[in-house]
Amino acid sequence: MQAFSLLDLSPITEGGSARQALLNSRALAQHAEAGGYGRYWMAEHHNMTGIASAATAVALGFVAEGTQSIRIAAGGVMLPNHSPLVIAEQFGTLASLYPDRVDLGLGRAPGTDGPTMMALRRDHMQAANEFPREVQELLHYFGPEQPGQRVRAVPGMGLDVPVWLLGSSLFSAQLAAELGLPFAFASHFAPDMLGDALRVYRERFKPSRYLDAPYAAAGVNVFAADSDAEAQRLMTSLQQQFIALRRGTPGPLKAPVDDLATVATEFERQQVKQALAETAVGSPETVRLWLEQFIDRTRVDEVIVTGQIHDHEARLKSFGLAAEILRDLVH
Repeated sequence: MQAFSLLDLSPITEGGSARQALLNSRALAQHAEAGGYGRYWMAEHHNMTGIASAATAVALGFVAEGTQSIRIAAGGVMLPNHSPLVIAEQFGTLASLYPDRVDLGLGRAPGTDGPTMMALRRDHMQAANEFPREVQELLHYFGPEQPGQRVRAVPGMGLDVPVWLLGSSLFSAQLAAELGLPFAFASHFAPDMLGDALRVYRERFKPSRYLDAPYAAAGVNVFAADSDAEAQRLMTSLQQQFIALRRGTPGPLKAPVDDLATVATEFERQQVKQALAETAVGSPETVRLWLEQFIDRTRVDEVIVTGQIHDHEARLKSFGLAAEILRDLVH
């Protein structure tokens, strides 16, 4: 493994605000930079009252201004919600302001519910079908100006902003392999096809002007604390968030509970257990053993660490402990 990075969903906690969530995100990025994380990702979600990163490019700019060297990355922008030209301009602007620090991860899902999807882009299903073509259009905008080219991304043209494809199925793995792009799998919430997606990506990868060899990343949840019991308690905030989403009642990130059985049925607990299978939770010793096994099993080039933790200080501590472990494992 070559690297480790951090995915932040900028959680809005119960009783908190989007402003505080974004201030916490910048503080987390500073913490991650000091801890050796190579990349800081933010994700696009809409109509989610527990996530503050809907305007992903704007949020990343705020984070970038508060950091010095860590790469800032969209993990990702849901391209069917947008015109490729607009995204090229947004990330071309970021790359102009923060040279050699910007990555653009692209997803095919809407990142929201049906009515919001329609509000974002009324021909969303057609746009999703056009995803491969629109990815190539976006890459074109970041390339050098071509003779006779009439539409240009300004800023963006000629900047070659690194583009990733993100996914939780085989579709983006195949497309990333065909285009010779780096690929990240969302195993932190959709673990079932992780092995197959990595295999397909590696087997079908075609070298390109962007990459000579496949570069694969995968997401894992990490809840690290002084004891296994304390870490398990921290994780109940994410478990409650997933259960609320399945119930159709998403909301701000809830405080942890001592016993998940008091707020969820057995069926719901089994559902969330399956969805969050790729999770390291426990003391530093427990987390280290889990991460070692994950890296051996997947052989990923980059581990993307995430963790929805209600208390900001506990969140900083968990990501700090994860960084200490991963720095050792990388070397």
